[in-house]
Amino acid sequence: MSSDAAAVDRLLAVELLAVDPTGLGGVVVRGAPSLAGDENGTLLQELLGGAALFRLPLHITDDRLFGGLSLAATLHRSRPVYDRGLLAQAHRGVLAVASAERLRRGVVAALCEVLDRRVISVEREGQSVSHPCEVALVAFDEGLGDERVDDALADRLAFRVRADGTRSIRASSPRTSLTAEARARLEGVLVDDESIEALCAGAMSLGIVSLRAPILALRAARANAALAGRLAVTADDLAVAARLVLAPRAKRAPADTGPDHEGSEAPTDPQPTPSESRASDDTDDAPATSADALAEVVVEAAKSGMVAGTLDSMVLGKTRARVGSIGRAGEERTVTTGGRPAGTVAAVPGDGQRLAVVDTLRAAAPWQTLRERRPGRSVVVAKQDLRVFRCKQRVESTVVFCVDASGSTALQRLAETKGAIELLLADCYVRRDHVALVAFRGESARVVLPPTRSLARVRRCLGELVGGGATPLAAGIAAAQAVAIEARRQGKSPLVVLLTDGRANVARSGEVGSRCGSDDSTRAAGELARANVPALLFDTSARPRTAARELAVAMAARYVPLPYADSARIAGGVRDAVERGR
Repeated sequence: MSSDAAAVDRLLAVELLAVDPTGLGGVVVRGAPSLAGDENGTLLQELLGGAALFRLPLHITDDRLFGGLSLAATLHRSRPVYDRGLLAQAHRGVLAVASAERLRRGVVAALCEVLDRRVISVEREGQSVSHPCEVALVAFDEGLGDERVDDALADRLAFRVRADGTRSIRASSPRTSLTAEARARLEGVLVDDESIEALCAGAMSLGIVSLRAPILALRAARANAALAGRLAVTADDLAVAARLVLAPRAKRAPADTGPDHEGSEAPTDPQPTPSESRASDDTDDAPATSADALAEVVVEAAKSGMVAGTLDSMVLGKTRARVGSIGRAGEERTVTTGGRPAGTVAAVPGDGQRLAVVDTLRAAAPWQTLRERRPGRSVVVAKQDLRVFRCKQRVESTVVFCVDASGSTALQRLAETKGAIELLLADCYVRRDHVALVAFRGESARVVLPPTRSLARVRRCLGELVGGGATPLAAGIAAAQAVAIEARRQGKSPLVVLLTDGRANVARSGEVGSRCGSDDSTRAAGELARANVPALLFDTSARPRTAARELAVAMAARYVPLPYADSARIAGGVRDAVERGR
C-alpha cells in the first residue's frame, strides 16, 4: 500500500469513527511519534463538532484515572469530597493515548471496560458508583519491532492504520457538516443478511477468530453508507469495511476456492435429476450465489488493504506468531526505591524511601473530624496514614542453556544449539540480557560460558565445545541450577533451557548405570522445581520419549518435543517461553 493510499485510508477511518464513535470504539495509529503526532485526535475532535479532547498520560495514577479524594475540598469541608476521574470527564469526547503499547495492565483493563460497557465503575465508601463514559479512543502505537498495543485493547478498536507516509491526512478540509448529517442518518441505514454472511465468511477466510472483527466491520460499513448518503449497505461499503477493519487483522492468506485450486476434486455425488435441479434453483441457489459474490468482494478488498509483502509471506507460510523479545522476559519487581513510578503503598518511610506527601494527607483527611487537633496543627496525621512511593523495575533476563554433549548424535545437537545461542544473542545484546552455557558429558558437567552479552566470547567458546562420552544428566541440571540461582542473586530473571533426550547413565556420585542415572536426574529436576527456577525442556530424540516428558514434569518445565530440531525453532521456542514468563 502506497503512502498516499495509507493517508487516504487514515482520513476515511477518522471520518467513519466520527460518524459512529461509540460503535466503532477508536483507531490504533501505528508509527513513529514524529509522524503520528496529535493530528488524528484533533481532526476527530473537529469532525465531532468540537468535542473535548483529553490526553491520557502513560503513567497515570488510579486516582487521576478513576477519580479520588479531593484533598483541598475534604480538608475544607471536613468530610470526604471526591473528584471525577479522567474517564468520567472524557464522556462524549476524544481520548488520545500516547505510547499506548506501554500502558500498564490496569489501565488497559479500564479502557476495555469502558469500550465494552460504556460506563466506568468506582468504589466510593464501600459502594459502587457508575459514571457514563462514551469515548472515541485514538491510541498511538509508537513501539519498535514487536512492541504492539495490547491485543485485548486493539481488538476493541475498529481501525488500525499506519502513519508512515509523508502526506498529511488533513490535505482535505474536515467534512464536519457531512459527518454530522451522517450521524443523524446512521440509525436508518439497513443491512441485509447476505452482507452479514459475507463479512463473517471473509473474516473466517482471513483466519480471524475474534467475533468483534465482523461486528466492527458491519458498523464500519453502515457508517460508510451513512457518510455517502445511502440508507442501505452496498458492496462498496462492505469493501471499505473489509479493507479498513478486516485486512489489518488477517492471520492467513485467503483460501483459493476456485475450480483450478490445487488439490480440488470433482464431486462424487450422483447428478441430480432435472426436477431436483429446478427445485434447488428456485430456493437456495440465488441467495447463496449473492452471498458468495459479496464474500468474494470482501476478501478481495481485504487483500488490497494488506501491507505490501504481508500476503506473500502468508502464502509461503513464513508468517510467525508475534513473540516478545528477550528484553521483555525479565520479571517486573515492585520496589520503593528506583524504577518508574507506580503509585504508592502504605508504609513508614525508611531505607531511602520517599514519603508521598499528597497521598498521606489524602489518607488522613477523612479522619480529621474524629481526631483531636492540637493548637497550631490543622491536620492530624497518624502512622497508618503514611504512604511511600512505589516503583516498578524491569529485571534483566539470563537464559542458561544446558546441553547434552554426549553420545554419537551430540555433534548435530551442538550445532543446533550453537546456532540458537547466536540467534538469541543479538536480542540479548540489544536488550542488555545475558546468555550462559552449561555442557555435560563423560562424568561431569561444566560451565562452558558464564552469563555474558559478548558476541565474540560466545563464538569462541562455542567453537571450542566438543561432544561424546557418557551422560551425567543430573550433574548438568545441578550445574544449570547453580548458574540460575547465582543470576537471581544478582538481580536477574533466570530461565533454564535443557536440551536432552532424557536418558542418563551417570549419577552425581560417579556411579554408572541407567537406573541410578535416571533416578538421580529425577531428583535433580525436583530440586530445580523447588528452587522455583523457570525451565524449558527440548526433547532432541528422534521420537518423543517418555523419559524426557517425565523429566519435564519433575522440573515443572514446559516440554517441547523437537525430533527435527533447528536453531531457528529452538530460538523461537525460547523467546516464546520467556515472553510467557516461564
